[in-house]
Amino acid sequence: MPFFRNLTKIAKQALLNNGCSCHFPAVTFRLMSWSPRQLNADASFHSASFAESDHPRVLITGGLGQLGIGLAKLLRKHFGKNNVILSDIRKPTDDVFHSGPFIYSDILDYKNLREIVVNNRITWLIHYSALLSAVGEANVPLARSVNITGLHNVLDIAAEHNLRLFVPSTIGAFGPTSPRNPTPDLCVQRPRTIYGVSKVHAELMGEYYHHKYGMDFRCLRYPGIISADTQPGGGTTDYAVQIFHDAVKTGKFECYLRPDTKLPMMYIDDCLRATLEILEAPTEQLKMRTYNISAMSFTPEELVTEVQKHLSDLKVTYKVDKIRQDIADSWPMQFDDHNARQDWGWKHEYDLPELVFTMLNFCTTARQLMQAN
Repeated sequence: MPFFRNLTKIAKQALLNNGCSCHFPAVTFRLMSWSPRQLNADASFHSASFAESDHPRVLITGGLGQLGIGLAKLLRKHFGKNNVILSDIRKPTDDVFHSGPFIYSDILDYKNLREIVVNNRITWLIHYSALLSAVGEANVPLARSVNITGLHNVLDIAAEHNLRLFVPSTIGAFGPTSPRNPTPDLCVQRPRTIYGVSKVHAELMGEYYHHKYGMDFRCLRYPGIISADTQPGGGTTDYAVQIFHDAVKTGKFECYLRPDTKLPMMYIDDCLRATLEILEAPTEQLKMRTYNISAMSFTPEELVTEVQKHLSDLKVTYKVDKIRQDIADSWPMQFDDHNARQDWGWKHEYDLPELVFTMLNFCTTARQLMQAN
């Protein structure tokens, strides 16, 4: 690996504030006894650490972000509390720390990550560490290092240790020249953000490692994910989370996208279930390595109308953020996910009315508990 330039303290602090599991050492290098580049093209990888009847040993990077905690909870129900390890560079809350194994892991520290995989006999690696769209545009060098260099470390370790590797992709992996309504699995992508470029890179590198080395790489393109128990993290679709918090707390909401901006969305429970299903799917069912998944598509205006069915006094204004609006205008309006439904039986459970009811119920209950305390 080449040497990387030092990032400033400001960049380092931005990384800690935005929830990805990595930091920048002064100099990044790796000492490797093995590399995929040293193998023959016909080499293949199959995990021999566990019998098929045994539970996988799972490591989740970037585990304190929007999806990691929820996925850890779901996987622990299926595979046992001690078989799923959350990791991040931030300190977890008490409830997260006591809910199951947690470990410090820096995805830019190759040796640290490799030791964790070896010492804990990891067989599945779920790589959630990334800077999201709007945050990435504000700090491109940081996003490039986290989203691309970190991925390279994960790929090499997964290949070396015969891991099943899951890396999420996103609606942001498409661009203004992609078909938008609907967007199929295979088409022109050409994204215009560093986040999207890094995700296309992840998709292609994962498929390359699969075809060249036989590595078990699996990827889902997530739509905008909506959840109540984590705060918005700098994504372009985060208005669809913020509206519920603001509606319950103040009865007022200011949206940074135009009211007619249509984007694919999904409730977090569907997202986590889809992730478990693709991870458990028999290899012979997977006709591709990267799949679109979808549940619903809506505009801010349609979401507001549904929320006002429950909170009629909600006041909504629009103050368009050009950066986020330009990003949204380059993204799909609707995902075509028929391949996921056909190949491994994907089926969503939450449509817009169920989503709104669930989110408002959660946010209202949480606020009542906070006020009581």
